[in-house]
Amino acid sequence: MAVFYTPIVSLCSTRLLASMAPTKKKTAKFASLPSSGCFFRPSLSKTPCFFLLRATPLQKYVYPDPIPEFAAYETKKFREELKKKLYKERETFGADLDRVLDTCTELFSEFLFKEYGGPGTLLVEPFTDMLIELKQRKLPGANLAARASLLWAQNYLDHEWEIWNSKSH
Repeated sequence: MAVFYTPIVSLCSTRLLASMAPTKKKTAKFASLPSSGCFFRPSLSKTPCFFLLRATPLQKYVYPDPIPEFAAYETKKFREELKKKLYKERETFGADLDRVLDTCTELFSEFLFKEYGGPGTLLVEPFTDMLIELKQRKLPGANLAARASLLWAQNYLDHEWEIWNSKSH
């Protein structure tokens, strides 16, 4: 999607103002002026001024590529933190707790290694993929595990990225 900044460019000129001078003929005041992209801005001065909206594209921000070392570190941290969280609900998962952890960690790791490039690149898709995958494998607590994963990522991932990059520079 393109985003455009539209600066206002003044079209006040003596020629334009002269062409707008009142005439004795009763016609529409602004019939000869282009209508699209122009507007009249009333002012306190006696000279009217027209402005033209000009669309200029903004510079596109390019997100950095994923950092494999960061992805490996965060994957390990994610698994440890998710295990602590889900262990509190171990009766929900029963003997499948490790399989649930493996599935969530695998999908989160894949996202970190392939797509995550810092703040602004945390997507919801890996977590919906987790939910779908857990349900397809008929593992218990799919909603709880996917939600806990998403909340952890929202609360910590971007901050961890900032810390990681501030240490490397």
